[in-house]
Amino acid sequence: MSLSSKPVSDVVRLSDRTHTSHVHDELKTRLHERVVERLDLNSLTALSDERAKQELARLLEQLLLQERVLLNQGERDGVIQEVIDEVVGLGPLEPLLADQTINDILINTHKKIYVERAGNLELSEVRFRDEGHLRKIIDRIVARVGRRVDESSPMVDARLADGSRFNAIIPPLALDGSSVSIRKFSKDPLQLSHLVEKRSLTAEMGEFLKGVVRARLNVLVSGGTGCGKTTILNILSGFIPSKERIVTIEDAAELQLRQDHVVRLETRPANIEGKGEITQRELLKNALRMRPDRIIVGETRGAEALDMLQAMNTGHDGSLTTIHANNARDALSRVETMVSMGGMNIATAGLRHYISSALDVIIQLTRLSDGTRKVTGVSEVTGMQGDIISLQEIFSYEQLGLDQAGKVKGQFKATGIRPKCMERLKARGVQLPADVFNPEKVYPC
Repeated sequence: MSLSSKPVSDVVRLSDRTHTSHVHDELKTRLHERVVERLDLNSLTALSDERAKQELARLLEQLLLQERVLLNQGERDGVIQEVIDEVVGLGPLEPLLADQTINDILINTHKKIYVERAGNLELSEVRFRDEGHLRKIIDRIVARVGRRVDESSPMVDARLADGSRFNAIIPPLALDGSSVSIRKFSKDPLQLSHLVEKRSLTAEMGEFLKGVVRARLNVLVSGGTGCGKTTILNILSGFIPSKERIVTIEDAAELQLRQDHVVRLETRPANIEGKGEITQRELLKNALRMRPDRIIVGETRGAEALDMLQAMNTGHDGSLTTIHANNARDALSRVETMVSMGGMNIATAGLRHYISSALDVIIQLTRLSDGTRKVTGVSEVTGMQGDIISLQEIFSYEQLGLDQAGKVKGQFKATGIRPKCMERLKARGVQLPADVFNPEKVYPC
C-alpha cells in the first residue's frame, strides 16, 4: 500500500464547535477518496473482515499524519472507524446495527433516521450526507444478496449479513427520497423463557404451544406488522425434534433455526428483462418433492396459501406459517381470500372445510399502544358448524386500561376450555400439567 504525497492543508482544530461538523465531514470525505485511490479494493475483499479493517486502520493512521488537523485520540479513533465503515461496512448504519437496544431502523430520506427501542420510536442523530450517499449503501446491501434496485425495479426486499430484514423503496415511488426499513434480529435468538420473563405470554401458554409443535399440529401465527410473528415462529421451530427434516421458504431468509437438518429456500425476483422470477408458490411445490418432515413458510401472503393447505392436508403435519391479520377469525378469512387469488374455483363451503381440516391452532399476536408485544390469544380450530369454521379460544389476554405512565394494564388467563387436540398430544407422548387450563390462574401484567 503505497502512499502518495499531498499538499499539506492548513491546521484546523476539530474542537472549534462552529466548524466541527463541517470540517469533520470534509476530512472523512477526503480520507475516503484517498483510501480508494491507494487501495486495491478487489484484493481487500479477499481478506477476512478483521484483517481488512486492520489494514485500513493502518493506512488511515498514515494518512491522518499527512493531514494538518489536530485531533485528540477519541476523535482520531472516531474518524478512522467511520471511514472504515464507509469503505467495507454500511456507513452511518454500522453503529445503529451494533446497538443491541435497537429493534428497528427506519430511514425517512437521508435527512432523518428513526430507531425503535423497547417499542418506542425516537429520532437518531445519525445522518447520511445526501441522497447519493444513502443510495450507495442501499446498492451495497442488495448487491451482496444478488438483488437489484433501480428506477425499473424501485422496491427491494433483502437481508443483511446478520439476518436482519431489509426493505428499500426509492424514487420515483418514494417522492421525497429513498426510504429504508431494517428489522433487526438478536444475535442470540430469544427463547420461550425470555418471552415469559418479558410477560409476552405465560408459562402455561408456553407449555401448551411447545406441546402443540411436538405433537405435529399445524400452526398459523397471526398478527400485525412488528408484533413479533417471526420471533414466535423461530421459538416454535426450536421445539421441532432435531431428527426431522425441515424445509423453510421465505421471501428474504430471516428464520434462525437451530437444528442441523434444515434446507433453506428463498424466492428470487425477476431480472432486468422481467424473467427468472421464482415465487413462494413454486418453492412450496418443489419443497413437497424434497421429503420434508416439516414445512415452514415465513409468511403466507398470496396464492401459495392453497399449496400450504394441501401440504398440511397430505401428510406434512406440523407445518408452521404466519399471516397478517388482526384476530383469529380475520386470519381464517385472509386464508380464504388468498386461496381465491390462486384462481381456484372452489365452493365456499368446500374451501372452508378444507381450511378447517388443515389448520389446528392459531396464535394471535398484538403490538400494544405502549410498544409491548403480547400473545393475545391462542385458539383451536375445531371443525365446521354449518358453513362456518368453528374456533374456541384456549388462552386470552384482556386489556384493562393504562396506568399513569401510559403503560398498558391487563391480564392473561385460560378460558377453562379443554382443547380437543389434547387427545392428539397424548397420543404423541406429550403430557401437560393438569392445571394448564385452569381459568382461576390469572396473571396481571
